[in-house]
Amino acid sequence: MSRTTQSSELPAELIPSEQAQHTPLASMLVELRERQRGQRSVSMVSANFESAVEALWMNRMRSFLTALGIFVGVAAVIAALTLTQGANAQVSNQISGLGNTIIVSPGAAKGGGVSQGTGTSSSLTLQDAQSLAPLPHVVGVSPLIVTSSQVVYGNQHWTTQIEGATTSLQAMQNWQLAQGSWFSADDQANGTPVALLGDTVWHSLFDASGSNPIGQNIRIRNQIFRVVGVLAPQGGSFAQDDVVIIPVSAAQIRLKNTPNIDQILVQADSAENVTQAASAISATLQQNHHIQNVNADDFTIQTFTQILQRVGQFTQILTFLLVGIAAISLTVGGIGIMNIMLVSVTERTWEIGIRMAIGARRRDILNQFMIEALVLCLVGGVVGLGLGLLIGSLVTRVSQLPFVVTPVTLILPFAVSAGIALVFGIYPAILAARLDPIVAIRADD
Repeated sequence: MSRTTQSSELPAELIPSEQAQHTPLASMLVELRERQRGQRSVSMVSANFESAVEALWMNRMRSFLTALGIFVGVAAVIAALTLTQGANAQVSNQISGLGNTIIVSPGAAKGGGVSQGTGTSSSLTLQDAQSLAPLPHVVGVSPLIVTSSQVVYGNQHWTTQIEGATTSLQAMQNWQLAQGSWFSADDQANGTPVALLGDTVWHSLFDASGSNPIGQNIRIRNQIFRVVGVLAPQGGSFAQDDVVIIPVSAAQIRLKNTPNIDQILVQADSAENVTQAASAISATLQQNHHIQNVNADDFTIQTFTQILQRVGQFTQILTFLLVGIAAISLTVGGIGIMNIMLVSVTERTWEIGIRMAIGARRRDILNQFMIEALVLCLVGGVVGLGLGLLIGSLVTRVSQLPFVVTPVTLILPFAVSAGIALVFGIYPAILAARLDPIVAIRADD
């Protein structure tokens, strides 16, 4: 009389041979066996997860303190990313609006055979700026004289940037007027002492008295200028609301007493034609200055695209620096995870022995402790993500930067947490899985 075998897996005699695997019955048996294996695997994972959560909850204070290092490190990384991404977005937005602009600066002066740096020579003139206007793909040219000085109105004074420019600058930099008007072409040609006030300068000089600035006289150094307009605020670090704009000829005569200019701004008709316009500018200036050597250091030409690339490189370096500092905190947190998991293995040696004695495989023990480390790290990652986004939001708001959240920002905490669990949790898990069940049971004695 035979007995029926009870097992979660099919008996070996029911496994079809290779010759019989094409029969419907054999296919059904193979499918049933694979389904039973999958169910057992899922049930073991579920059991290991429940066991891991239960073990962490029983020591919840210790688990919280262990996860503290993880979520502080993750929060630092997320805050650093949001800050640098916000700064990069701010710069990119501001420069992208000037993407068609080309900056021509004087070359480097030399003293004792040593270069003094770009812009230190006096090689550009108003005639150079005028010669660039007819070039192909050029739609705007404005020479610039830039200096810093104190501006005085009554008892109020304010140190700001003074820009000598032409009427073309308004369209090139998209300046809008809050009051008054831009100075005229006649003012520019005659060097008339008139001025346009940036929003910051206007409030700094006239808020105390409440006077309308239009028509008022202000003093720049020892020269009197009449205010003809107030610029609408543009905001941001590159918008230069803290500025006074005067005719370039007035800046030459009254402030710097020089025939030379500091820069030439050139606007191309499109971003695609910036390179061609820059090449034409270079050829024209070489001809103006009688330069035969194309590598002569008499002037430099830069585009805002090049400036944006350099800013991007700087913010990338800053990101790596901040994330590297935060990674130190994550490493300390990972060491804490390993330490607490080793303690857990030591405390639960008898439990491990019992589980192995009643049928748990070494892989099951390994999975249980790896799941414990993973749960601990993921909880720290989720909390750290929320804390980091909160800190990043506050910092960017105070800094008046855009709050930028990218997919990388959201995925990174989970990837970092899983990596920490794998790196710092694998050794304690292997140590637990290699315990001899008999020795483990006796360890409680």
